[in-house]
Amino acid sequence: MSKKTAADAIIRNHVLWSMGGGLIPIPIVDFMAVTAIQMEMLQELAKLYGVNYSVSTGKAFVSALTGTTIARLGSSFIKAIPGIGSLIGGTSMALTSGASTYAVGQVAINHFSSGGSLNNFAEEEVKWAYESAFERGKNYVSDLEKDKADEAANIYQTLEKLGQLKQQGVLSEEEFQAKKQELLSRI
Repeated sequence: MSKKTAADAIIRNHVLWSMGGGLIPIPIVDFMAVTAIQMEMLQELAKLYGVNYSVSTGKAFVSALTGTTIARLGSSFIKAIPGIGSLIGGTSMALTSGASTYAVGQVAINHFSSGGSLNNFAEEEVKWAYESAFERGKNYVSDLEKDKADEAANIYQTLEKLGQLKQQGVLSEEEFQAKKQELLSRI
């Protein structure tokens, strides 16, 4: 597997985790969870590219990229509104968190692959690159959500077919349950 392919897989996994972290219903806790996920992603990417990583340099890099987090905090605080606030804030925070994580990952792999480290980045350049990647990240997150919905529909159809095979006696109850658990674990 190439470095780029491995890096893309690391980013994809962390984007999904960030989207989940953005759904945490408690303001500020969601923000802290997403930041921790981004730091973990950065550490994995640094290891993949052979770049020295420390918590302090990782924080400096992520802070330089994400800069003012007022928009993300705004989504977080909307969750404090009883009822509809959790729904609107959670949805907005999940999208923003996923796009931000995508952007941090893209900037990191571009910087690392060109020989950069966490100690030698030009703050204005990485901020510009982050903003550009953040916009692409919104589409990336939307595509991931669509892919997950399509995958869930395919899994549901497969479960129906497995149920029919069980009714016909082709599959035993144990075989059906094992396949069912395997499929459901992918959702």
